[in-house]
Amino acid sequence: MTKLTFAAHPFLLGFDQLERLVERTAKTGNDGYPPFNIEQSAENGFRITLAVAGFREDDISITVEERQLVIRGRQAEEAEDARVFLHRGIGARAFQRSFVLAEGVEVAGARMENGLLHIDLVRAVPEKVVQTIRITRG
Repeated sequence: MTKLTFAAHPFLLGFDQLERLVERTAKTGNDGYPPFNIEQSAENGFRITLAVAGFREDDISITVEERQLVIRGRQAEEAEDARVFLHRGIGARAFQRSFVLAEGVEVAGARMENGLLHIDLVRAVPEKVVQTIRITRG
């Protein structure tokens, strides 16, 4: 039995790349760590906020790979005898969070504040283009 996809519809010509982005997004691990918010900060601006308590700026890397924003975090190893935990409730495991960026969305900047990592995104407004196609005879 063949798998039918939305890009196979005859009215959706050339949307195979969009289908690949949807599949890639569905495959990304979604274990809920670290928790995050996405908010609209302006008409064409967005902000992703991740709760990264215990991580320093040097422990986190932010990259854009093929229109996919990837945030990775790994805390530096500490000496085994430096601290003795009676209870450890603050997450210290490594993480990777991915977000697929739409065409024209770029990362404007990132900053850490009170255990929160803020990543600002800006969407460029595309110019409206009207193209007239001339019909030729036979």
